[in-house]
Order: sequence, then structure tokens, then C-alpha cells
Amino acid sequence: MKKSRYKELPPKKHFYSKLLINLIIALCLIILSLGVGVLGYHHYMHLGFYDSLINASMILSGMGPVDHADTDGAKLFASLYAIYSGIAFISSMAFLSIPIVHRFLHKMHLDIEGE
Repeated sequence: MKKSRYKELPPKKHFYSKLLINLIIALCLIILSLGVGVLGYHHYMHLGFYDSLINASMILSGMGPVDHADTDGAKLFASLYAIYSGIAFISSMAFLSIPIVHRFLHKMHLDIEGE
């Protein structure tokens, strides 16, 4: 049998630690993005904290705004925040899936190498 030039699959403890680190990074990105949205809605649309929070949460989750933007500054902020939110959400999901996909590909490669 031919010796593999690739490392063995790391233990599950290593995988779970990588998954936890990436989960923390994804949560920090979401919390930071939510904070930017709350501050922006509060500043540009003069909404209270809870109204700003629900607007930012709805945009970040892809559901759409709750309150209507009246001023040009509010409309500009809402459109830029919506574009940013889409990118932030996709990026956070990518951070969560990186360790899973990496482990799957590593295992698949070792299985093919072993045949």
C-alpha cells in the first residue's frame, strides 16, 4: 500500500474548537452589523432604540424594513445598510461552514487516497 503524503484527519476536539472559533467570529460580525444598523436608524430616521433594533434586525435577516424612510439621508443609509447586510450575512454563514467543508473535503481526500 502506498504511503499517503497527506496528514491524517485531525481529532474531533480540534474540529469542534475550530467550529467554536468560527462561530464566535460569525456572531461578532452579526452583532457589529446589528449595532451599526441600530445606530444608523436611530441617527438618520430618529427612531427609538427598540424601533431601530427591529428595523436593523429585519434588514439583516433579509425580511425588509418596518418603518418608511422619509429623508434623503435615511433612504441612503437604508439602501447602503441593506447592501452591507446581505454581504455580512453571507460572510457569517461562510465562516460557520468553513470548518465543516474543510473536514469533509479532507476526509473525502483521505478516503480516495486510501483506495
